[in-house]
Amino acid sequence: LGFLGPVYIVGICIAVCGNFLISISLNIQKYTHVRQSQRETKPYYTSRLWWCGILLMGLGELGNFAAYGFAPASLIAPLGCVSVIMSVVISVVFLKETLRASDILGGALALTGTYFLVTFAPRSSPHVTANMVERSLVSWTFLIYFMFELILFAILMYLYKCRNMKHIVIMMILVALLASGTVISVKAVSGMITETIRGSHLQLTYPIFYIMFIIMVTSCAFQIKFLNQAMKMFDATEIVPINYVFFTASAVVAGILFYEEFYGLSLIYYIMFAIGCLLAFTGVFLIARARPRIKMDRVFSMGQIPGIPITPDSGPAIKLSRV
Repeated sequence: LGFLGPVYIVGICIAVCGNFLISISLNIQKYTHVRQSQRETKPYYTSRLWWCGILLMGLGELGNFAAYGFAPASLIAPLGCVSVIMSVVISVVFLKETLRASDILGGALALTGTYFLVTFAPRSSPHVTANMVERSLVSWTFLIYFMFELILFAILMYLYKCRNMKHIVIMMILVALLASGTVISVKAVSGMITETIRGSHLQLTYPIFYIMFIIMVTSCAFQIKFLNQAMKMFDATEIVPINYVFFTASAVVAGILFYEEFYGLSLIYYIMFAIGCLLAFTGVFLIARARPRIKMDRVFSMGQIPGIPITPDSGPAIKLSRV
């Protein structure tokens, strides 16, 4: 990490810690569900341990949000695979679940991919100001990209609503298109808050801050809606890896076009970063492969992965809660 500035390292560390807390939270909630189902006593939400998990999840999501203010969006998004890796480790060590060969291989690939992502991450300035966001919004590159996304979204919505095509890829692309707006707005809001805290310039007085905040909340809400619909129709073991791949690809493209995060980098950085993404994608697919069927409530996070679908080797399916 020697070539990365200290600000980037802070962003990376915050993202990793945030995803680590999320993985702990998911496993705490899972343990609570198992314990309550075995005792058949009070509902899970009456347990202090379950609320402890919810608190950790909130801290983890807050960490992921803050990370966008320190490091490129195209780097923070793929780091969501950390929560997948740590969820497997925690479930094996503390919940005594079976460690599969695909878990080991997937974890190794995801870790290798993470190393590539961090090493060959874009080195654009993480300072996001209101003026910079305003300029990017009216740039021809972004306007063309936005029009393409808008047309594609309209076509997919027509197929989904009017033609009743409920294919998982269609739904995940809809989520990814919304995620593009989420990533852009999250980084804008987080970056402007970071600049304000630094004291360099008060960014919260600009109307663009509140516009991006509204976009962030709205796009998040519709992502949750589509992911909830997908969870009702498809297995989480299918949704987790596909959502991770599409979300990450959307975040990287948004970072390139809106924030120009790869501007000035040589071709080798593009290639090695793409290899890192491919390794992380493959690792997540292997870890999620052939997991027991499970229903989850946690369908959105700044870490981009809706929890790793893991259940005990025996016993009833568990419903992991999400805020």
